[in-house]
Amino acid sequence: MVPSHDRPLRLRWLLNALEEQTLAHHRFEVIVAHDSAGVETRQLLAEHPLARAGVLRSVAHEPGTAPPGRNRNAAWRVARAPSVLFTDDDCRPPRDWVERALDAARANPGAIVQGTTRPDPDERLIEGLAPFIATQSVTPPRPWAQACNILYPRSALELTGGFPEDMYVGEDTALAEVARARGVSYVAAPEMLTHHSIEELPLVEQIRRAWRWRGLPLLIKRHPHLRDEYPLCYFWERDHVWLLPALAGLAFLRRDRHSAALLAAPYLYRIWPRKYPPAMRAQARAAGELPGIALVHVAEMVSMVWGSLRHRTLFL
Repeated sequence: MVPSHDRPLRLRWLLNALEEQTLAHHRFEVIVAHDSAGVETRQLLAEHPLARAGVLRSVAHEPGTAPPGRNRNAAWRVARAPSVLFTDDDCRPPRDWVERALDAARANPGAIVQGTTRPDPDERLIEGLAPFIATQSVTPPRPWAQACNILYPRSALELTGGFPEDMYVGEDTALAEVARARGVSYVAAPEMLTHHSIEELPLVEQIRRAWRWRGLPLLIKRHPHLRDEYPLCYFWERDHVWLLPALAGLAFLRRDRHSAALLAAPYLYRIWPRKYPPAMRAQARAAGELPGIALVHVAEMVSMVWGSLRHRTLFL
């Protein structure tokens, strides 16, 4: 089951990887649910070899109307198999992924099974050079039950009603929490590996994306015990913990620069890019990236404050 939104090239790479799976095509189906505006996605879903072979089906929503949960629900509800394997349109699994998922489902009947996700090795160069990237690395089992690589028994999806459709982030965690509360077990299958894209993001895009995380306080409000999984129970990222005293240091900047420096030093040490060699030129580049990193963290905190106020649940 694949939710998709206007990423036809990434989606094509995913479908190509699914076409090359070691499990025979008649033993699995691929369903893509999307709310893409461009014609490229519709053409791809109609013309891809998996579609011509009768393996690939799709569900289309009005452009821009479906959060990930709604797309995932639309996909699994038209599926026919008793085991439902979720991934994202920016993933590219190895050839044995579906086969290993099926083996894991047989070994753990009735359980939610989370696999391993690693950044795509073919795109590692981007990770080493780009200041800002988007990717995923998951060593199961993680409490957030990321849907980029997870298998649900259909019975569990029917029991819970599927993903909440009023959440743009955290919907995969929310579903797993409801399922586990109703007695569904949750296990890890490290051998069930997929690869997640490594995407370079301009600073402006990284700041814009920060706004989507305003929905996380809603997840905490509905499942308060998840606070225990986060730094100091009230912070999404550990960087945010150290950002607060750094921001407080700005108030001392004119009156007491030493105090301001002391307050900012732990945060600057934590966010200093360590992927560059120790040469002076490389470290100068690392220093030049610090303002952008700080801006992203401030944008995330602003998003969290807004979400905390809206959902009346403090989470930063």
